[in-house]
Amino acid sequence: MAGVVRSSATPSTGGWGAPPHPQLRVTNDDRDQVVEHVTAAYAEGRLDKEEFDDRLHRAMTARTHADLAPIMRDLYPSWTMPRIPQPRSHAPAHHPMPLTGSDRLGAAAGHLLPLAGLTVIGPLIMMLTGGRHSPYIRQHAVESLNFHLTVLGATILLPFTIIGIVLVPIIWIAAFVLGIVGAAAALNDNRFRYPLTLRLIK
Repeated sequence: MAGVVRSSATPSTGGWGAPPHPQLRVTNDDRDQVVEHVTAAYAEGRLDKEEFDDRLHRAMTARTHADLAPIMRDLYPSWTMPRIPQPRSHAPAHHPMPLTGSDRLGAAAGHLLPLAGLTVIGPLIMMLTGGRHSPYIRQHAVESLNFHLTVLGATILLPFTIIGIVLVPIIWIAAFVLGIVGAAAALNDNRFRYPLTLRLIK
């Protein structure tokens, strides 16, 4: 029974059951058990007549276990106010799959294929093939694809300005270096973010 005390509990032993939730509604049996212990405490001289009458009235009019708690707390120190349980999350736990050598190589290929001349096609191939089965490969391939799309757009637009003509070779050199850094990060189980990238593909 989900009462304040077990039916076998006595004032001398303080043998309490598992404390119920404070906002749980009490039953008549719950009230009666508390009344019995208050009566026993009065008979033992631990309560005077005024205290007994007050606690008896509060016990008989209690609606929840939180109402019964103050009546019993100083009579039986072993009794404690139940803690309100935290709501449990029903979302399934996420356990990432361990990376394999193929995951690392596929992710690194997404960064290295553009350096072999497959500027946009290389990362796109890796995203559509290995990325279908490995989130890790897709993550690196998408990042590389977005970067090289950005580089391609800059290569087309910047030559229309004088400064752009100077910047294009620098951008391509930086892209080559960053591709190597991205591949190294992929091989070492790390994420990699290219700077100044328009991330159009998610």
